[in-house]
Amino acid sequence: MRDDKTLSRIAALLRQAEGTDNEHEAQTFMAAAQRMATAAAIDLAVARAHDPAAAQRTTPTARQITIGEAGKRGLRTYVQLFVAIARANEVTVDVAHNSTFVLAYGFDTDIDTTEALYTSLLIQMVAASDAYLKSGAYKGERAARVVRRGKGWTSRRVVEHSALSPITARLNFQAAFAERVGVRLGEARDEARAQATGAETEDGPTSTAVALRHKEVEVATFYAEKSTARGSWRAARAEAGYSDAARRAGDRAGRRARFGEQGRFGAPRGAIEK
Repeated sequence: MRDDKTLSRIAALLRQAEGTDNEHEAQTFMAAAQRMATAAAIDLAVARAHDPAAAQRTTPTARQITIGEAGKRGLRTYVQLFVAIARANEVTVDVAHNSTFVLAYGFDTDIDTTEALYTSLLIQMVAASDAYLKSGAYKGERAARVVRRGKGWTSRRVVEHSALSPITARLNFQAAFAERVGVRLGEARDEARAQATGAETEDGPTSTAVALRHKEVEVATFYAEKSTARGSWRAARAEAGYSDAARRAGDRAGRRARFGEQGRFGAPRGAIEK
């Protein structure tokens, strides 16, 4: 079941965030969009808890979302951004071994929200990292990378420092951007949930809290039944190179990120061209 009216309202908030030059206004609109998305998800969970027929009509689903073509550099940071957004919207994600696509598990409206936010924020992330590289701010900075020295039982892992390359700068920038966006969305989600559930009573959690817990269990059960993933995905590898300077720049960009201009919610999404 899709609530197109609610999704349209969220999209309007995102366009307002995109249309203002005031950073604080943009953040306010962004947080409002996430809170509205969370409130809509809560309303659906409560409705399903009180209506067996609605519970049968609206069940978790799985959807494949394209991230990019095989061999493209930086797909892991794209996935990291998607996962951060999904986590804030109660969507569980499996990642292809080459990061070319993800499988999203959850309710339709939650996946719609995740896709829409990802489309907007991915464009911003790429544009911000391009501007960072073009500024030349990364030049003269150093990167740390974990390498293995020696062979057999004498081998050991050591930290190697070198000049910060453009690709390492980009990957660190985008990784920090994704982390910061995830924090911001999570804060907005938690605020909305706290307002909806209120204080715990002496007799136990509120009915809204119970409904949300049932929803979490339902998605987790669906995921356990449908997922064929092996192992767990990690956002970064020690061998990839680490730069404090690039990450600070990416974090600042993530703080300024706006949510908007992503088109209609629920529409098919393609990979960004770069």
